[in-house]
Amino acid sequence: MDTVAADWKLYAIAVAAAFAFSFLLTPLVRSLALRFGWMDAPSSSVKTHKVSTPSLGGVAIFASYAATLLLLRMFTRFPTGTLHSLRGLMVGGALVFIMGVVDDLKKTRGHGLHFKPKFAVQCLAALCLLYFDIRINFVKPEYLAIGLTVLWAVGITNAFNIIDIMDGLSSSQAVVAALGFLMISLPSEELYVNFASAALAGAALGFIPWNLSAKRKIFMGDSGAMTLGFLLAGVSLGTRYSDIDDLGVLAPLLILLVPMYDTLFVMVLRLRKGQSPFLGSKDHFALRLEKMGHSRGQIVAFSAAVSAVLGFLAFLVTQLSAALALCIYVAVAIEVLVLSNALAKVEIN
Repeated sequence: MDTVAADWKLYAIAVAAAFAFSFLLTPLVRSLALRFGWMDAPSSSVKTHKVSTPSLGGVAIFASYAATLLLLRMFTRFPTGTLHSLRGLMVGGALVFIMGVVDDLKKTRGHGLHFKPKFAVQCLAALCLLYFDIRINFVKPEYLAIGLTVLWAVGITNAFNIIDIMDGLSSSQAVVAALGFLMISLPSEELYVNFASAALAGAALGFIPWNLSAKRKIFMGDSGAMTLGFLLAGVSLGTRYSDIDDLGVLAPLLILLVPMYDTLFVMVLRLRKGQSPFLGSKDHFALRLEKMGHSRGQIVAFSAAVSAVLGFLAFLVTQLSAALALCIYVAVAIEVLVLSNALAKVEIN
């Protein structure tokens, strides 16, 4: 790990190993789901699938992520700070993962966990990040930084769960976001971001072919979507982003904009209808695009492409002057408002 070239090889190995683990483990988890009845049934009006489908694909994703980092630990000499941060991600991620598994299992028997215990566990996991010194560092006073760190971790955790309403959508967003953080963090000294991002990208990518499969489909469930969201939230807190301009610290908003946008878009529309923002509905941007005539494959590919462009813009704002970075943020904000206005006019049954 003395040169960037050597690091690139390790990160490529991490992506490949996590992909292989996930690709091989996912059909095994699917077989277990079929055997033990871990099925996601279309039991409510907000479900978008038509037949009962094996769930808990998140087990394969998290196991692959953890196995890859363990493998790297065995053959790589991590700096002390890197191990400390990775432990924080692992402990907090494990809490969210276990809660997700419990929620998925309860859903196979009727109803999942209430949102209150979910939030409680997510907040506890966010406190784990703080305990391991993974936090927002550019906000003062400290109590405000602590509160924003918890809010950020909980928000991104749920954003990836909320956007998981279409095969390949949440998982592909996780892949693109993880690669975005890897690209931005490479020059930094926070190597945990690099290794965690590489392992996350590979683990999510290995799951996608099975999620998109017509004959051997499996859903990742809350155990996958929430865990991916939490780990990405933790990863996003681990680099300075820019020594050139202060606005570089907002780069994660661009990298994670698509799931964040869907969360805020759905919540605003629910509130406008007088509904609870914590209850399910079909107000998602992806379902509105489908209503406009686009296929699900087109929507997933388009969303991934948008996130890739946003990831590149995030990289640019870490390299440009504050004035140019501000121009990028303003341009993206205008595009978001225009898109929201168009999507809000689409009628959803």
